[in-house]
Amino acid sequence: GYFYQRVAECRFSSKDLQGIEFIDSYVFNQAEYIRFNSTVGKYVGYTEHGVKNAEAWNSDAAFLAQERGELERYCKHNADLHY
Repeated sequence: GYFYQRVAECRFSSKDLQGIEFIDSYVFNQAEYIRFNSTVGKYVGYTEHGVKNAEAWNSDAAFLAQERGELERYCKHNADLHY
């Protein structure tokens, strides 16, 4: 069989809300092929398939804006729960 996984996580480097990073990773058969990093602000592909997806997803302004908003919506909103 095949294994697909999507992991969205918030990384906190300090209690200060300025040190939060949102990571959205896509994994197929235990190999990460594409990742969104809020610090970079765009998708980065790690395989041939991931690079093609990153190019397409980064060219869609609405899709990219939604992903950039996850830092505020998901991470900062739930920061108190992590502390």
